[in-house]
Amino acid sequence: MLPRTYEGQDCSLARALEVIGERWTLLIVRSALLGVKRFDGFLGQLPIARNVLTNRLARLVDLGIMERVPYQDKPVRHEYPLTPMGRDLTIAVIALMQWGDRNLPTELGPPRRAEHIGCDGHVSVRMGCAKCDRDLHDEEVAVRRAR
Repeated sequence: MLPRTYEGQDCSLARALEVIGERWTLLIVRSALLGVKRFDGFLGQLPIARNVLTNRLARLVDLGIMERVPYQDKPVRHEYPLTPMGRDLTIAVIALMQWGDRNLPTELGPPRRAEHIGCDGHVSVRMGCAKCDRDLHDEEVAVRRAR
C-alpha cells in the first residue's frame, strides 16, 4: 500500500488507489453498482470475512463513497447506498471490466455486461478529446505533467 503522505507521489492515480485500490473495496463498490445495499447482500456476493466487510464499509462511509442509512429499528440495521462520489466510480468499474474482458477473457465470455437502462444497448467507456470531441485510441494519448 502506498504511504498516505504521498511523499514523492504527486499523482491523482496514487491518491485514488489509496481510497479504492484494495481489492475488496472495489468489489464492494461493484456490488453496490449492481444494486446491493445491505450487509448480508454483500456477504452473499463476496467471499469476504464479516470483520473485513465491516471495516471496508466503515472506510467507504468515512471517505464519502457510501452512506450508512438505517432501514430497521429493532434491531438497528443499515443500508449502504452509494453517494454521488461513489456512483462516479461507475466509469472506472466499467473501464476495468472492459479491460478484463479484452485482456483476460474466459471461454464462456464476459460474466456481466453494462447496459443502458433506456434502450438495453451495450455501454462502453471511451476516451474522447475535450477540444475536438473525437474518440481516441490509446496510442493517440500522452500523459504529461500539468504543473
